[in-house]
Amino acid sequence: MAGIFKAYDIRGVYGRDLTDPLAEQIGRAYVTLTGAKTVVVGRDCRPHSPALFAALTRGITRQGADVIDIGVCSTPMSYYANGSLGADGSVIITASHNTAEWNGFKLCRANAVPISGATGIADIERIVQEEAFAPSPIQPGTIRQHDILSAYRTHVAGFKRTSRRLPVAVDMANGMGIWEAKTLDGLIDMHPLFDTPDGTFPNHEANPLKTETLADLQALVRRGQYAFGVCFDGDADRAGFVDETGEIVPMDLITALIAQDILATRKGVIFYDLRSSRVVPEVIEAAGGTPRMSRVGHAFIKQQMREHDALFAGELSGHYYFRDNYTAESSAMAVLSIANILGQSDRPLSAWIRPLCKYAQSGEINSHVSRDPRAILDAIREHYRNGRLTELDGVSIAFDDWWFNVRCSNTEPLVRLNLEARTPDLMAAKRDEVLACIRA
Repeated sequence: MAGIFKAYDIRGVYGRDLTDPLAEQIGRAYVTLTGAKTVVVGRDCRPHSPALFAALTRGITRQGADVIDIGVCSTPMSYYANGSLGADGSVIITASHNTAEWNGFKLCRANAVPISGATGIADIERIVQEEAFAPSPIQPGTIRQHDILSAYRTHVAGFKRTSRRLPVAVDMANGMGIWEAKTLDGLIDMHPLFDTPDGTFPNHEANPLKTETLADLQALVRRGQYAFGVCFDGDADRAGFVDETGEIVPMDLITALIAQDILATRKGVIFYDLRSSRVVPEVIEAAGGTPRMSRVGHAFIKQQMREHDALFAGELSGHYYFRDNYTAESSAMAVLSIANILGQSDRPLSAWIRPLCKYAQSGEINSHVSRDPRAILDAIREHYRNGRLTELDGVSIAFDDWWFNVRCSNTEPLVRLNLEARTPDLMAAKRDEVLACIRA
């Protein structure tokens, strides 16, 4: 059991770390913690997800809560079901982009408010360890099935603002992208890749953050005439994009484009991941929005969005959060946003992206460190004390022509650096300078 209760979800190797009896206990602990009376439960297409569903819901109903079984679905669909059905909470059984032997649970309270390590996962772990479950009622809860796909499809379709059906290559990665893409049927001219459900992910790892997983999509786009290509991760709450030439589009620049699409019809607050290019807030402001920097991590971002009634937020990992989807991810809505922009323009995606590539970025660089990461951050604060300091997440320091963020990993002895500058030469010089401070 040790190690499966993580910062944002519960996740482990099925049969070794995460077993059916443990899943039942987690179901009991979830209801004990939340007091939920009605819980939406969905699952991905991994071979062991049905067994985990049976065990988890056995625990939930044992505690007297009713289960709304939405079957096999994407994680964004589960968030929509949670909010639209007025449930007290939800659990989606998935290990996201992890390989086939993994599985787990993403947990929410009502209105798709996530339960993180700090807001309940640690409590669930304690309840399980101590067997501190609330007394089970005489009458157990019930399980009823509900098809959420039709309502989610209608919900997503309301986000389209162009009559054109653009040709789009869609890599579903044999995972829940197949279900997320069902909502786009009839809205785009979809050309599927790896659209057979297979929770062993036989073609490639379902993780668009790893650029090598986009190779098949890039090849498909380069063989045809597509407006763009998109690849979903394992549970379809993240998406990676390539332009009409097959070139990978940085995920923070997709945030900028989606912000433009949303701000074309209404104004408000847009959050961007603090690791994003500074061109992102520039675009948001130019489009009439109010840019705000967010911490890294979906629980933090969703909380900040709710506090500021934000319209949208984008994360460098390919999570795109919409107020219109209960302040949660919807990869389908992200696809439609890009289609909206291209459908109302004669410019290809590459022409929209080109002017946004105005700064040189280091990408995220991880350094294994032997000394206390907190001491490293203190040293960096002192060394760059003449810069503009922000401590939203780790240390961010900005100068007129360059900036950087340094964060510590929550689980490993790693320090992460993201740096951007006005020119490639300045970026390289400052990157090496900051890395020398980190690795000293």
